[in-house]
Amino acid sequence: MGVLDVTEWFGDTSGGIKTYLLEKARFVAARPWLRHVMVVPGDRDSVRDSDGTRMYRLHGPPIPRQRPYRFMLATRSITRIVQHERPDLIEIGSPFIVPWIVRHATRALDVPLVCFHHTNLPHYFAPERSRWPALNRIVHRSAWQYMRRLDRLFPVTIVSTDAAAADLAREGIDRVARVPLGVDLETFTPDRRAHVQLTRALHGLPDAPLVGYAGRFAREKEIHVALDAWAEVERTTGARLVLAGAGPMRERFLAHPYGHRVIMLPYQRSRDGLADLLSALDVYLAPGPIETFGLSALEAMSCGTPVLSCDQGGVPEHVRKSGGGRLYVTGNAGSLAEEAIQLLRDDLIATGRRARQFAEAHHAWDVVFERLFSVYESVVNG
Repeated sequence: MGVLDVTEWFGDTSGGIKTYLLEKARFVAARPWLRHVMVVPGDRDSVRDSDGTRMYRLHGPPIPRQRPYRFMLATRSITRIVQHERPDLIEIGSPFIVPWIVRHATRALDVPLVCFHHTNLPHYFAPERSRWPALNRIVHRSAWQYMRRLDRLFPVTIVSTDAAAADLAREGIDRVARVPLGVDLETFTPDRRAHVQLTRALHGLPDAPLVGYAGRFAREKEIHVALDAWAEVERTTGARLVLAGAGPMRERFLAHPYGHRVIMLPYQRSRDGLADLLSALDVYLAPGPIETFGLSALEAMSCGTPVLSCDQGGVPEHVRKSGGGRLYVTGNAGSLAEEAIQLLRDDLIATGRRARQFAEAHHAWDVVFERLFSVYESVVNG
């Protein structure tokens, strides 16, 4: 079986979707009866081959205020790639321009398309807490109208959590298959806790309780709620806040009244380096309410690090099922402070052990991809 993935959500400092696609390439490389093609944007055109996988990078301009992402506008190139590669199935991983370009590219070919619902588009453009509620409602309705129109292109939409499936079902999008994302259990392991002090020294981290976030610095991640809360958390527990990543909101975070106390680290390009950092934290912070899954939170759980999450989106599903952390009321700095203080007073070792057991039981990548390719086969076979 040949599968072609197309997405705009792939950049040098991007996170979960990039990890998912690269792990899929690794899975295919070990199975010679499978073939995998990726089409993603880049700063220039290129083609790279590896075992079982070919990656096309197509030049695209940066998306304003959305570093590191780029537009996918190369209509002719995508058409030529699809005609040359002749995949059995195409997975669309971003909801904007890409689905329509690929639909155009496949109009003369009998190639089914599926969507992986990585982006909560209505909540991205129209968050619940807005200064303009009337306009927000209009945008929200329009976004769902677009999502229902998009749904007509696909026999099935793949979702990674029950929460995402329920969100779509409320708007009449119910032809879905649930396939969770996974985690590299050998890389993200509690064994790394044996050299926590070395990792902290490498990053210049203090000998204090540490609560950290790793990912994009973007508006929808709602990191500002943690900044609003952290003076109280630090005053009560001594815990410092660590933010590791990159993105358009970095300077605004630093300008926050608490910004001078935040420990800022760069984006962790090495997966081993990221796993070391997650293991060196006492608690992982997952503040984004529109996450459809929350892969970095799962990676922290796999390291045995408890998770503090808002109570909306995909991450609270992992926390509730595992008992591996605590939830606070989304957007409420007082609730975040209260739950953070209580979690830091809990038995973090026992909580982290439950988190790791959950990751082991449900989220090994090979199990995830066996399930995903089963969905592909059912679509290809009608």
